Amino acid sequence: MDNIINIDNKIHIIRGIQVMIDKDLAELYQVETKRLMEQVKRNIDRFDDDFMFQLTTKEANDLKSHFATSNWGGTRKLPFAFTEQGVYMLATVLNGDIAITTSKQIMRTFVKVKSQNIPYFDIIKRLESLESDNKDTKDILSKVISAISDMQELQNEAKENTKQIGFITK
Repeated sequence: MDNIINIDNKIHIIRGIQVMIDKDLAELYQVETKRLMEQVKRNIDRFDDDFMFQLTTKEANDLKSHFATSNWGGTRKLPFAFTEQGVYMLATVLNGDIAITTSKQIMRTFVKVKSQNIPYFDIIKRLESLESDNKDTKDILSKVISAISDMQELQNEAKENTKQIGFITK
């Protein structure tokens, strides 16, 4: 379950779409970003524009400032973002036990995030992206994010503990 939580943190909302960044995917698949992108380029016909796109400079800077990092690990190229379908296609071009296990976890996480009735995930991501130099504002945002996360956990627990109503037909 810890892996799914870690994957949750690697799904971002960019251009209104849930995506994962090439660097994060490479980390999850335990390969270098360069090697991951080589596989993509070898199989580029699988990655249409709605499966993968390169971030703009502004999007990359916004993402960097969100994490308060100084760079993307020394890379000179703008990162690529993969939609859920792009991640699925990526799973088809990567081989090995780690790739299979990781792909399953990523797909389950996308489904979990998508199946939430209330878009807590989107709300949390948007709140986390807000910046402020004011300490009081930062504290309030932190409390709101924490409260929303707690609400999400309660909803997930309620779903797990709720019995199905109805009957099964043959």
